[in-house]
Amino acid sequence: MGLELTSEEKMMLDGKHGKATRKAMEIITTLGEIYGAKRLIPVSSVQIAGVSYHNLGEAGLEYLKEMAEDGRTKVLTTLNPAGMDLEEWKKHGISEDFAKNQQRVVDIFEKMGVVTTCTCTPYLIGNLPHYGEHIAWAESSAVCFSNSVIGALTNREGGPSALASSLTGRTAEYGLHLQENRIAEVKYEVQSKLTKPYDFGLLGYVIGERTGRTIPYITGISKATTEDLKSFSASVATYGGVALFHMEGITPNRTTIPTKTELVTEDDLNRVRIQLDDKEVDIDFISIGCPHASIKEIGRIAEMLDGKKVADGKTVWITTAKPTKDIAMKMGYYDKIEKAGAFLVADACCAVAPLKGKFKGLMTDSAKACFYARGKNNFKTEIRTVEECIQEAIS
Repeated sequence: MGLELTSEEKMMLDGKHGKATRKAMEIITTLGEIYGAKRLIPVSSVQIAGVSYHNLGEAGLEYLKEMAEDGRTKVLTTLNPAGMDLEEWKKHGISEDFAKNQQRVVDIFEKMGVVTTCTCTPYLIGNLPHYGEHIAWAESSAVCFSNSVIGALTNREGGPSALASSLTGRTAEYGLHLQENRIAEVKYEVQSKLTKPYDFGLLGYVIGERTGRTIPYITGISKATTEDLKSFSASVATYGGVALFHMEGITPNRTTIPTKTELVTEDDLNRVRIQLDDKEVDIDFISIGCPHASIKEIGRIAEMLDGKKVADGKTVWITTAKPTKDIAMKMGYYDKIEKAGAFLVADACCAVAPLKGKFKGLMTDSAKACFYARGKNNFKTEIRTVEECIQEAIS
């Protein structure tokens, strides 16, 4: 039995709602047929990746321009980070040429009705689904967080398929939209004390590496903050492609518990900590906020930097969403950070900004940031707690 469409969906596919909507429906129905979906389902929100001009280039821009001719969003849609702070890019060393092209990308999304807040943590700035709600998100860390911590339902969309869902308000019902595909497959007992988001990032590396794309059930963790779970989601998705995890007593999804149990020890965390530290690193770049920093994290960093000065030869980025930066300005955090010589950077992140060749060594609290710094920018890396990163910045 093939994919069954409602009369409205057939109209969209037949081009009755315009060219972009027809193209979007072609993408969604093709994916549905490939994955054996029986129907399409409504989604309440979308998050689109592939926003940085650095990643899109002219070919990607042309595609967006074509879709923007008559394509308009049907549901709340936000964007992944861009390649620069859309307002303060000049002081971050971004070229005029790149800035112009990045703005072209953002303007096209805005024309389609996308909310042009560029962040990998949409759930912190108003794109927040509830438990059991179907959504179509693209950013791997946000997909993992929304499936696991919130209990919303989404596959990991690509840029074009997320945009297609935005323009139609639909996605195909397959994968993690079906409860039978959300059951845990392997159990991990954590025997190490976790106290900071940094520790949760290392745990995500260990479990991601061992698990691959299967669904883990995790025990032994008595409490976790939003920041801890944000860090874990980013890491487990980066190092294993995990899109959903169950954490006993912490996450809301119901599942049967696997009988096979694997242990995660302090030695396991130390092993990956060592793997993320390159030898003889000359640290000239410190970046915190991968995924984007919460207002709580920014407040703590502002306190640590208050009255201090960033050392010569070092650049410090704290990356966040624009609405969070606005709150930081209101609270006086921005002034404390910038007076110290660090930058509070909105809309961008160290993984998608055009930074190759600008720095040699990155210190960060994020296991995900280490992965991209090495793979995309050829930086050497060191992973440390936020406190140690700030200490490095001012010493």
